[in-house]
Amino acid sequence: MKKDKVIFFDTTLRDGEQSPGASMNLKEKLLVANQLAVLGVDVIEAGFPVSSPGDFDAVETISRQIKTSTIAGLCRASEKDIKTCWDAVRYAKKPRIHIFLATSDLHIKKKLQKTRTQILNMAVKAVKYGKSLCSDIEFSAEDAGRSDMDFLCKVVEAVIDAGANTVNIPDTVGYTTPVEFGNKIAEIKKRAPNINKTIISVHCHNDLGLAVANSLSAIENGARQVECTINGIGERAGNASLEELAMALRVRPHYYNVCHSIKTNELYNASKLVSRLTGISVQVNKAIVGANAFAHESGIHQDGILKARETYEIMNPSDVGVPESSLVLGKHSGRHAFFKRIKDLGYRLANKESELLFEKFKNLADKKKTVFNEDIVALIEEGATSCCKETFVLDYFSAASGTGTVPTATVKILKNENDKKQAKPIVFREAACGSGPVDAAYKAIDKIVKMDIKLTEFSLRAVSSGEDALGEVFLKAKYKGMVYSGKGASTDIVEASTKAYMQVINKAIVD
Repeated sequence: MKKDKVIFFDTTLRDGEQSPGASMNLKEKLLVANQLAVLGVDVIEAGFPVSSPGDFDAVETISRQIKTSTIAGLCRASEKDIKTCWDAVRYAKKPRIHIFLATSDLHIKKKLQKTRTQILNMAVKAVKYGKSLCSDIEFSAEDAGRSDMDFLCKVVEAVIDAGANTVNIPDTVGYTTPVEFGNKIAEIKKRAPNINKTIISVHCHNDLGLAVANSLSAIENGARQVECTINGIGERAGNASLEELAMALRVRPHYYNVCHSIKTNELYNASKLVSRLTGISVQVNKAIVGANAFAHESGIHQDGILKARETYEIMNPSDVGVPESSLVLGKHSGRHAFFKRIKDLGYRLANKESELLFEKFKNLADKKKTVFNEDIVALIEEGATSCCKETFVLDYFSAASGTGTVPTATVKILKNENDKKQAKPIVFREAACGSGPVDAAYKAIDKIVKMDIKLTEFSLRAVSSGEDALGEVFLKAKYKGMVYSGKGASTDIVEASTKAYMQVINKAIVD
């Protein structure tokens, strides 16, 4: 018997990006979108177009470039939102407008200050208008997990009649339990007479740690689309984890009796990419993609694994794309080998970007005996995290510190003016002392840019192994109430730190 397909709707670029400090620029979003396409994601929710010009541009660009997945944009139930969303996704080969409107009494009365009748009319009107623009419409009943069942079923029936192809039942605040949520899906299937004309979707949050369990329970009860994110990132405690859902359905095919299009051997690459671009680390004991997911320390477990892997592993590491080896290229490697490695790592770059990356690779190879896959990925993502428009550019820095000496730093920064008549950038030089060389460099930069930036998070890690390992610095900082992230990589940790700080400054200026 032919199995039903579960549609994977990834919202990493929309809901996932709403994690504090996880915002991505256009280049970063394109990297993620391309990886999601390689992963086999059916629907990519690329953003919330009306929320900002940057989000609109990102959704439009992704719509133009990604051809294999449906590209969705989120919008509220208003004509302005819906039209803006359509203007952003209309270039996609398979566009979708995703309309949401709250249906719980709490949201209706406290947040929207409307009546149930008004909400029902708004939902129908919004779906009909969206349908006049786009053939693929999804309607989300926000806070469906806490909505009155009679009213929820009434809304579901009405929006299907109005033209909704997909009806999403979100557990917006992660309130429900698996049995309860599964019963809700079953009840909707039973009580909405036209439910067979649409696909039931679910969007579960993880506030009680039940997002994946609730989503799987929904699938058991008839849902055929799951909305999720890479690494489970998202608002508050996050969303259902794509990798956990995909592998649960793969490992237990006879139990769930469904299929999907996710290429699970790309899960590890997707997880690493999103983690590095957002700065949100994956906990070591995270299912599927955590560092310890396939690690065994117990002697009994090790003995069992050596005799038969299945004794303590229900998945092969290769099933999720965990690499066997990370050793790659060196200073004598040529362009063809290097470009092939980029492709093997899952990246698709324009010729100009590839050439610039090759130059960075050769410079790094002169400093290191061995260049690892992780080093190359760090170089790719460092380029992606840089601002499209850099007002301040670090041209030179020098730092000195040691026992019994005061740490000092000198920086030379170029400022590109917006005035097109300004042919050459303005040159600034400053020096400062600090508690350490990084602190000194930051204080010297602060003298030049004159921005009240407050560092809130600073982390340093070795990208690869060895005493000459590439160091990667990730930081977050506040400026005028907004949180910005920056990342820099270098064999010199002061240089990496300075690059990361310059990124924060340029992002803050662009906004």
